[in-house]
Amino acid sequence: MLIKTLLNKVERFKSFVYGTACVMLVGGTEALVIDIEPRRNSRPICSECGKAGTIYDRQPERLFEYLPIWSFKAYFRYAPRRVKCPNHGVKVEALPWAYGKERTTISYQVFLSRWAKRLSWQETARVFETSWDTVFRAVTFVVDYGLAHRSLEGVTEIGVDEIAVFKGHKYLTLVYQVNAGARRLLWSGPERRVKTLLRFFKEFGPERSSKLQFICSDMWAPYLKVIAKKAPQALNILDRFHIMRKFNEAIDMIRRSEVNQLKADGQKNVLERKRWLLLKRPENLSEKQTASLSELLKLNLAAIKGYLMREDFQRFWDYQRPDFAEKFLDNWVTRTLQTDLEPMKKVARMLRRHKPLVLNWFKAKGEISSGAVEGMNLKAKLTMRKAFGFRTLKCLQIALYHELGKLPEPEYLHRFC
Repeated sequence: MLIKTLLNKVERFKSFVYGTACVMLVGGTEALVIDIEPRRNSRPICSECGKAGTIYDRQPERLFEYLPIWSFKAYFRYAPRRVKCPNHGVKVEALPWAYGKERTTISYQVFLSRWAKRLSWQETARVFETSWDTVFRAVTFVVDYGLAHRSLEGVTEIGVDEIAVFKGHKYLTLVYQVNAGARRLLWSGPERRVKTLLRFFKEFGPERSSKLQFICSDMWAPYLKVIAKKAPQALNILDRFHIMRKFNEAIDMIRRSEVNQLKADGQKNVLERKRWLLLKRPENLSEKQTASLSELLKLNLAAIKGYLMREDFQRFWDYQRPDFAEKFLDNWVTRTLQTDLEPMKKVARMLRRHKPLVLNWFKAKGEISSGAVEGMNLKAKLTMRKAFGFRTLKCLQIALYHELGKLPEPEYLHRFC
């Protein structure tokens, strides 16, 4: 069976036919070169408006890199026609296998982008004997196509969070769809400011924003302000994960301060290597850690007091009725503000300030949380580690859309991986 017969099986181009195939040197390496010719009497298509026009002239032959075939690199060889368009003047014709001045075919770009989900971009470039920039352009093309062709219908639950990128307190705001069975990255933007999230709602559109039912976020003031303005009908939930993280930060702060005080007083540091004993949930401790914690609980330490206050607050999540939960919350805040543990008092004031949003967790019946958001954030951080060579924030955003966006790809008759 001829190579061009196989190509016609998997990738046939309207108005073009495959010609001869031969092995020749390309860049000092033997490669398979397949000629392409326009069908007889076919008219070239203007690359600007997509309308057929008359032939003006032909350019020199170009090579377009195609998928590797066996151990050979493969190229299409074609001399593009220039079309005389009545609307746009003389333009190079539109080619169904490539676009613009790109010298790699669309099929090869989809091929590289799929492998770039499994390997690092640098490793993908090494395995297929190409450059990191070629892989980057391939991923960019697939992401741009996906963003232009994805559907944003049916988005009723979103999560908003930020991740630290690069150095110097640089952040990237990420908006996820967290509907059950449809979790994906919807949008990303630099920094974590009011105007950042405003840009998301502007691009998302007021009609879709009005259909949002639940929004999960942390207590970052700019996010809360924009959400209240742009999606007032949605239930903004400050869920359990973010709140309990504040408790752990307060306990760790108390522990560090107490360790420093014990060292200054020349006393035995009983809190040495005990950080995770206080931060982990009791049910997650090992047998040895449980025994160590039991010994610590006998001591009159500020860190232990903070730990017990956190465990006491855990009862808050067991309530079934919001009014009972609110009564418990008020009581806990009052008792905490009467202690001398400033980090815990800071948590209490925060809970009192955001009480309506905290109680929204019960209105949602605990069915939505930022667990999905944190899971997506973890995948985002893994993507940052995997795709070595990020040079700009735009490059990082493309990588995240590629991995987490669940974007549609250009349709072809064959899949590669």
